[in-house]
Amino acid sequence: MFARAGLALLLLGISPHALAEPQDTLAQRMAPCLVCHADADTDLSADYVPPLHGKPAGYLYNQLLHYRAHRRNNPVMTAMVRNLSDDYLWAMATYLSEQAMSFEKSRTSTVGADVLALGETLVTQGDPAKDIPACQSCHGPRLTGVLPNTPGLVGLPSHYLAAQLGAWRQGTRQAAAPDCMRSIAKRLSPQDIEAVSNWLASRPLPADPTPTTEALSDPPMDCGSVSLPGGRP
Repeated sequence: MFARAGLALLLLGISPHALAEPQDTLAQRMAPCLVCHADADTDLSADYVPPLHGKPAGYLYNQLLHYRAHRRNNPVMTAMVRNLSDDYLWAMATYLSEQAMSFEKSRTSTVGADVLALGETLVTQGDPAKDIPACQSCHGPRLTGVLPNTPGLVGLPSHYLAAQLGAWRQGTRQAAAPDCMRSIAKRLSPQDIEAVSNWLASRPLPADPTPTTEALSDPPMDCGSVSLPGGRP
């Protein structure tokens, strides 16, 4: 039976061994990344590893280069990208950006109503007295990000959001110059960070979780970004 099947495949010009040979696809190469950055039902309740699926490719590419350049500090991530080329990092970012998004469900916050009210004000209006722009002005009206380089803020727990704002405030997380998030985070008090992170984490997920193509208005400040490989726009 198997001999006949093999003969049939040869007549069709297909090597029987080819069917048993392992594939070498980008999806398979990305499997180690998804050990931590799960492709569905990511549980961030006790960790600081965000979901990556569906985030803008430009944002993901920026972060991979920041790890390689030690602008972001994580020994595991730096070791993984240390020897990868710009083109390969762009392929990784593009692949992840094209995958269906998966978010955690929003949570009921345990902080007081006054804290949540402050968070909502900062996210939707900012604080002109401190020269803090509204989060929505850059991260989109649904807070799901803006193409090509701005990430979404919904679907993330408060401790992860607070940790990232704190890292920017302390200078342990950086971006390409001009580092607008570093400037903003330095103007945020610990109370502001608590309020913003808790209000964002309590938001119901929008029906359309994909990044928008345009921000609400012109960016309130200049933000740096790395150049894409191969002269890509």
